[in-house]
Amino acid sequence: MKTFAIATLGCKVNTYESQNYLERLKQAGYAEVDFRDRADIYVINTCSVTNTAAAKSRQKIHQARRQNPSALIAVVGCYVQAADPADVASLQADVIIGAQGKDQLLERIENALAQKQDRPSLAPARSIHVFEALDIHEFSHQTRAFLKIQDGCNQFCSYCIIPYARGAERSIAPQQAVQIARPMAEHGHQEIVLSGIHTGRYGRDQGSDLLHLLKQLIASTPAFVRYRISSIEMNEIDDAFIAYMKSEPRIARHLHIPIQAADDEVLRAMNRPYDTAWFAQRMRFIRSQLPGISISTDMIAGFPGESEAQFTRALTLVEEELRFSFIHCFPYSRRDHTKAAAMPHHLPNAVKKERASRLGALSARLHRAYMESFIGKEADVIIEQKKEGMLFGHSSEYIPVYIPWHQDEMPKRMRVHLKALYRDGMRANEMEESS
Repeated sequence: MKTFAIATLGCKVNTYESQNYLERLKQAGYAEVDFRDRADIYVINTCSVTNTAAAKSRQKIHQARRQNPSALIAVVGCYVQAADPADVASLQADVIIGAQGKDQLLERIENALAQKQDRPSLAPARSIHVFEALDIHEFSHQTRAFLKIQDGCNQFCSYCIIPYARGAERSIAPQQAVQIARPMAEHGHQEIVLSGIHTGRYGRDQGSDLLHLLKQLIASTPAFVRYRISSIEMNEIDDAFIAYMKSEPRIARHLHIPIQAADDEVLRAMNRPYDTAWFAQRMRFIRSQLPGISISTDMIAGFPGESEAQFTRALTLVEEELRFSFIHCFPYSRRDHTKAAAMPHHLPNAVKKERASRLGALSARLHRAYMESFIGKEADVIIEQKKEGMLFGHSSEYIPVYIPWHQDEMPKRMRVHLKALYRDGMRANEMEESS
């Protein structure tokens, strides 16, 4: 029996796609091994969001070749789509698939194994408009599953290569999404995370929207399934969307809304479609309708030209008004072939790292304050693992929750009473099993 190994770099969409590759290879009779082991087939699902991610993708390809010089190497995804043709050719991979043709990976691998010459699948990214639905039946041994509903991006933020690596916006048909979600529920997944490259733009290419899809999924799956949105832009959250969230307890009380910067001049340089005053006004509205909701975000520290005064004002705005429940903070990383890479006044790495550290410290304070507001309250927790006498999972608000547990059986879900801060989250006591 031939063996295969998969390495996945980058985002949750890549994780979803790799799960599809894994299922299809297993169904075809191949045996999975760890990527660090010698395998007959290596699949590297690449990332290209930063120069560092692209370098790590190349390193994984070279690692596979070192481990088994005679192995078949399949390289998939953003790195090969966005890279210069000479760089792609230098990889000497047996199968190369960019943003399109991922549903043909198994066929392409088997053709290459049969010594049929493979031609790289690298259509111009901006010409790709058809969504490839990659079916997944289950995420083994996990209570949470991911469902890819959208691909591509038309935003063209100045720092981002993704529109050129993933192609134009395109969406799964609603009925296809339902057909994938139902088996996930049948396998016992308590939560389904709707994911995409620009998730909030779902359906715009079909005359539909994310709200319509959510209503269909909720109507078509069992009542125990909770839905979570992986990420959504503020300008994609209208009043009707919030009203539906308010009326539907099966939607997680957590929105990840990337702001990227909290200074208007920096936002304009990033080509972000809002200013801080409007963003703050929408935050106030969402919280007025959904008290206690968790709103997390992404922020980039040290964007080209960002002054110390701008960064300090941004910190003040975040701490005093926006008060995100958590901030994923990153030092700006130059990405070749983006507008930001050619901007003047790039900051030294030490400055970028120092600002990211200050932003991280602020995030820790805000996260702690947010969790403290839940002490004494109840929470619905989906259990993810049992270790060292503790159950671990996340609440609807995505608070990490630890529950003392000394029984052999691990429940899938529990209603708990949140008692105190603990580790990176909260400690809780069981109230009753909710399913």
